[in-house]
Amino acid sequence: MYQEESILEFDKIKNLWAECALTEYARTAIQNTHPFLSEIELEARLNETTQARRMLEKCQTPPLSSPDGIREIVRTAQTGQCLSIAELEKTAQILVSVKRLKDYLTRGKVYEIPLAFYEENLNPLEHIREQIRSQIWNDQVADNASELLKKLRTEIMHAETKMRDKADTVLRSHKECMSDSFSTVRNGHICIPVKKEYKFRVSGTVIDKSATGSTLFIEPSACGKYYEELQELRIDEENEVRRILYTLTALIADHSEIIEQNTRFTEKLDFIFSKGKLSLRYDGTAPKLLQERCIRFHNARHPLMDKNICVPLQFSIGSGTNGIVITGPNTGGKTVAIKTVALNCMMAQCGLHVACEEAELCMNSNYLCDIGDGQNLSENLSTFSAHITNILNILKRVNRDSLVILDELGSGTDPAEGMGLAIAILEELKNSGALFLATTHYPEVKSYAAEEASIVNARMTFDKENLKPLYQMVIGEAGESCAFYIAERLGMPQHLLKRAAMEAYGKHSTTAEIQEMLSTTGTHESPSDAEAHEMLSTTAAHATPASTENAPVIIHRKPPKRKAEISFRRGDSVMIYPDKKIGIICETANDKGILRVQLPNKKIWINHKRVKLLVAAEELYPPDYDFSIIFDTAANRKLRHQMNRKYVEGQAIFSEE
Repeated sequence: MYQEESILEFDKIKNLWAECALTEYARTAIQNTHPFLSEIELEARLNETTQARRMLEKCQTPPLSSPDGIREIVRTAQTGQCLSIAELEKTAQILVSVKRLKDYLTRGKVYEIPLAFYEENLNPLEHIREQIRSQIWNDQVADNASELLKKLRTEIMHAETKMRDKADTVLRSHKECMSDSFSTVRNGHICIPVKKEYKFRVSGTVIDKSATGSTLFIEPSACGKYYEELQELRIDEENEVRRILYTLTALIADHSEIIEQNTRFTEKLDFIFSKGKLSLRYDGTAPKLLQERCIRFHNARHPLMDKNICVPLQFSIGSGTNGIVITGPNTGGKTVAIKTVALNCMMAQCGLHVACEEAELCMNSNYLCDIGDGQNLSENLSTFSAHITNILNILKRVNRDSLVILDELGSGTDPAEGMGLAIAILEELKNSGALFLATTHYPEVKSYAAEEASIVNARMTFDKENLKPLYQMVIGEAGESCAFYIAERLGMPQHLLKRAAMEAYGKHSTTAEIQEMLSTTGTHESPSDAEAHEMLSTTAAHATPASTENAPVIIHRKPPKRKAEISFRRGDSVMIYPDKKIGIICETANDKGILRVQLPNKKIWINHKRVKLLVAAEELYPPDYDFSIIFDTAANRKLRHQMNRKYVEGQAIFSEE
């Protein structure tokens, strides 16, 4: 499922969704969200999203704050350790946010929104919050936390004042001995700065000295007794502060279950409200779940695209139709269309609103995707192998409750063989009963879809005048690639278009068909009868099997028989696929369709399907040209020349095998 999420860009939706969450729990839950397989559970999750969206619209954004770290604080309190001042302040802040959230939900009850009744599960523990706020202030235990603490701190302040007064008295009485005019604190003692040479004139204890050693910091003897008194007071103060902190810690430990419940519901509400915020972000709608295998979207959008420029999609599948084959020009929006359908279905099955005005959809057991725009492979064979490997995996996992998305089905290989594989894959999907969407350019696949009762064609509209896709899907009609039309509008010369038409539709096309084809595909000047006959006569000798990938669906006729397709002549310049090597036909095809091609330094036997005509022999060589110059060795040519003039005994000409 992770691969499908990435292909459909649901991982990007999750990233946007995570931005709407505040708690680490909600962000983790978002990343771990996958489609629900229980309809009852999915209905409940969708209802949560709808209620959260309504609460946001009626009561604005909830006053949520992250309770991250509170569980560690409670765990510390339960083990009997003393909580720090910072931990107690964080607990008080979280309890304040719980109170605000409770008040917010209470306001929502007026609108009879069921989500608002989560308020009854929140307990802000106001007495604990008030006690913490009254005893902890500015990152320390407040003076008024207890009568004893207030008394001790008052006595400490008086003792410090007396010490400083005594020190200042000594400083003034021995002014000539001082290196400075003020007292200082060193290692917790009140000291005066005495010049080194006068240290015996001041009674006291040396506590410290300057960096140069010229000044001694001496605690006067008169201050010593006050220092001892001050130390005792500070020990009593520390014990009282610790007692207060332990008392608050015990309160939190006693109410640990309530705090844990508050945390759980805050995280859950954060997750629920994140769904509502995401719905507002792309203006989502609650989908309706159906029992039948059916998907219907009205004005659907891709949620990652700008709503103001995205063309709404009308889509419906089911009720006897389990497959849609979508065709249309390149950049016409086919891939975006199928991604829009699958992504909205996946979002809905994860409990999110969908980006459309109305939606009815069924649940899917899995989402199976093969979309080629994520590939970065340079060789056709590698691309084809990747597609086939992925499709084989899809066919192993598909069932009647699957939703399958296939982009450019059958691409990356020989058009004729790719077309056959595409039809075989669609047939297998049809037999599985799964819902599936596929994009293609093959006319044969369009014809197959038109003949199958459970599969329909669809096309993406295209503005031929402005050469712009309209990004609108029309179900029930087959589209065209518009390759000739686009090429003509972009300035391709008429003679190239005419030649392309003959190559695409073969020598069996009539003059009327050529005229109809070029006029329909956008050519302003249709060829005259004489021009069409000339085209037929000059290209009939080297017409190759039609490449149907980019051909518009215009001429409806049966494909020519195999023998008519194998029309290569000796001397034709051809290209060998998939290596794209250029060679010359040296032996025409046998009854099995195998012909021989001269490549640089070697000759090879190859199936005609892997050969494409580049230039016909009559355009390269005169009618009586001697091809032995190209295909024969110099020795054989010399010997053949001699044999034509006279009998040469004991000699024979052997062709190279």
